[in-house]
Amino acid sequence: MLEKKTLDFEKAVLIGIINQEQDEEKSKEYLDELEFLAYTAGGQVEARFTQKIDIPNPKTFIGTGKMEEIRQYVNDNDIGTVIFDDELSPAQQKNIEKILKAKILDRTSLILDIFAQRAQTSYARTQVELAQYQYLLPRLAGLWTHLERQRGGIGMRGPGETEIETDRRIVRDRISLLKKKLEKIDKQMETQRGNRGALVRVALIGYTNVGKSTLMNVVSKSDVFAENKLFATLDTTVRKVVIGNLPFLLSDTVGFIRKLPTQLVESFKSTLDEVREADLLLHVVDISHPNFEEHIASVNQILEDIKSLDKPTIMVFNKIDNYEHETIEEDDLVTEKTTKHFTLDEWKQTWMNRAGDDVLFISALNKENLEEFRKKVYEEVRRIHITRFPYNNFLYPEYEEDL
Repeated sequence: MLEKKTLDFEKAVLIGIINQEQDEEKSKEYLDELEFLAYTAGGQVEARFTQKIDIPNPKTFIGTGKMEEIRQYVNDNDIGTVIFDDELSPAQQKNIEKILKAKILDRTSLILDIFAQRAQTSYARTQVELAQYQYLLPRLAGLWTHLERQRGGIGMRGPGETEIETDRRIVRDRISLLKKKLEKIDKQMETQRGNRGALVRVALIGYTNVGKSTLMNVVSKSDVFAENKLFATLDTTVRKVVIGNLPFLLSDTVGFIRKLPTQLVESFKSTLDEVREADLLLHVVDISHPNFEEHIASVNQILEDIKSLDKPTIMVFNKIDNYEHETIEEDDLVTEKTTKHFTLDEWKQTWMNRAGDDVLFISALNKENLEEFRKKVYEEVRRIHITRFPYNNFLYPEYEEDL
């Protein structure tokens, strides 16, 4: 658990489940990430609860016995917030609130809350607000389905509307307005991207908190906000970068995450367009994270969803300075060697070796192996450039360290 604790932090508990798709180890990993999300949002996790359950309870998500255990803990420890790792239905959320008498969040609403906190520009705030309303609308309807069933009965005839119908229309109108506003901004951003001329476009992508903004700062000598929290950056930052004498555009995009709310994928369309329209992707990976392979799979899934998986990509394994592995004693004949025991050199001999030259190992923070990084990016950008403009390839010679 994160040990940092301040008076401003909300006391919270986490709830996850164990089932056929999610064993105990995976459940712990998801709750670790959920705790980091809670910390980023301003929460202090006091306890975790998990339950083995194949099919979530349609009324309360978890069983009555576990719910009573949580209720007792919430009451005894003055817990204000209860966070579920999976998305709750409107009915489940309402029922749980009645039982626990606390604020009930799920992973989606927590991520939306963090995005709302982190949105700095008008554009980012508009994107987040749209996602929040899209999340709210079905829940608004779900809470009032009993009124829907009464329509046409006594007292429900004529032009009168129920309160929820008025609320729903307000939310729908707001969604429509925000979509039009985003469409207008998207067109402006599309024009801006079109005006960037013939420069090759390179996009930094990766799971949240892998060091993209730190790498952006080092490579472009800019000052992009970066800190050890999830979703430190929401707005796409684009910088003109020159390596040797070769200029190109480098963009830093919002970090991806498992179970990324579909509302955010839709509302952050323009941010993802930076990825769609890039000529080269730099997929940054935090190799010091014990589950970095799953992070890669999550990012690749989103790339597939936005039809960008086949783009030229360099895998950049960052934070090599933080990488640690478990060791097995020579006389230990019981412990089976797994990937958690791999050294960096052993990792390099796995599937990473099959990726050939398109794999780099760096530390952006400590500026380790950055010359190798610069050389590789130069070569790839040069290759794309001379393919597009073969008549001026003499302008960009092979990479030399003293360029």
